[in-house]
Amino acid sequence: MLASKMFSDMINSLYDGVYITDGYGFTVKVNTAYERITGISSEKIIGLHMNDLEKAGYISKSVSVQVIQEKKSLTRMQELANGRKVIVSASPVFNQEQTILYVVSSVRDITELIQLKAENNELKESKAGSETAANETEDFPFIAGDLETKRLMRKIAKTDVTVCLTGESGVGKTMSASYIHRHSLRKGHPFIEVNCGALPANLIEAELFGYVGGAFTGALSKGKKGLIEMANRGTLFLDEIGDMPLELQVKLLKVLDDFSFMPVGSTVPRKVDIRVIAATNQPLEELVEKGMFREDLYYRLTVVPMCILPLRERKKEIPGLLTYYLERFNAAHQEAVTLSAEAFDELCEYGWPGNIRELKNVIEYLIVTASSTQVNVEQLPAKIQREPLVEFSLDGSIIPLKKATDQVERHLIEKAMRIHKTTRKAAEALQVSQSTIVAKMKGWASSD
Repeated sequence: MLASKMFSDMINSLYDGVYITDGYGFTVKVNTAYERITGISSEKIIGLHMNDLEKAGYISKSVSVQVIQEKKSLTRMQELANGRKVIVSASPVFNQEQTILYVVSSVRDITELIQLKAENNELKESKAGSETAANETEDFPFIAGDLETKRLMRKIAKTDVTVCLTGESGVGKTMSASYIHRHSLRKGHPFIEVNCGALPANLIEAELFGYVGGAFTGALSKGKKGLIEMANRGTLFLDEIGDMPLELQVKLLKVLDDFSFMPVGSTVPRKVDIRVIAATNQPLEELVEKGMFREDLYYRLTVVPMCILPLRERKKEIPGLLTYYLERFNAAHQEAVTLSAEAFDELCEYGWPGNIRELKNVIEYLIVTASSTQVNVEQLPAKIQREPLVEFSLDGSIIPLKKATDQVERHLIEKAMRIHKTTRKAAEALQVSQSTIVAKMKGWASSD
């Protein structure tokens, strides 16, 4: 049957690639779409074992071999020799004795699916990076987006310079701070994280600087080390630094200036050897202008300012993030849940207003609630599924062009507002004036 012209015509009519091996892993059939996606002619690979294709560098890791070993369907992201990333969904075909006769793989080019094709020179530049750069990407694939920012993090990690990470909530500022620490000379010492917005105002000073015995009612008789002293020889990560009370900012400034601090109730300063990394999702410059943040502390913290972009502006990272968290949570919950190609595409196209934190939570939710081994589009949270646009009226007639235009316009504006939260930012994304967005929204409110 595999050699018949009808079968060849059928699989060659498909847009996705088709790759078929026998039950031992030897290639027996590919379609023309596979040749187009990979740039490899069928003559070069028919008859080759999948392990030989790995050794030749045609593919990164064979999914077919895994299917033969595990005797179940699998979906994996795979990198091809030409730099393209594809989603391979492979399924075994059994005979009556439950012996695998064939493994049929569907190969979908996700760079085309999510319309994020990079220019050829960008792909070549990424592939031609040094071994160190490649290791950096594998070591920490889900922060900062571009390779240059990761290289900068590695470079500043070797110093003790103060870094201030900015960006929306959930973009990966804590992971970035941890990455800098783990690649610094202080990596064998503590990484102490302090959430300045989570500590009560009346306790933050004692928590940061510690206290001596009897310093206040309820204090331990022996006193207590503060988080700053606990970070000695390591890294102190001050998250949500914009929420630190003004009265403590001057004390923090002294720590940054001469690396000494005074525990609550003490009259003797203590020296400390720390590296400070701060982070905030607030505009510190605006807080300085409003008198809510000390200008001198602002400049002391922002020796190396680094903005972590929101995930919607780092779409190239989304496929890797999805794969990473799928594998992580499948292992944690002892599951083997996969995403259909269509569900994977939907997740790649979603705006992720909650950034990496939201993506992580969605993947774990899908794994623990999945009713089968594969999640389809219908099982995705409603907020992620793209809303279908209505083309026809109830009587089956096509809707007027103006109504369809208004519908598309409203769909885009509402989506931009969900992602960007403010009319100003939504207007920038849609490249219209803020007044246009406001007027449209007012019109809908009055007509609804």
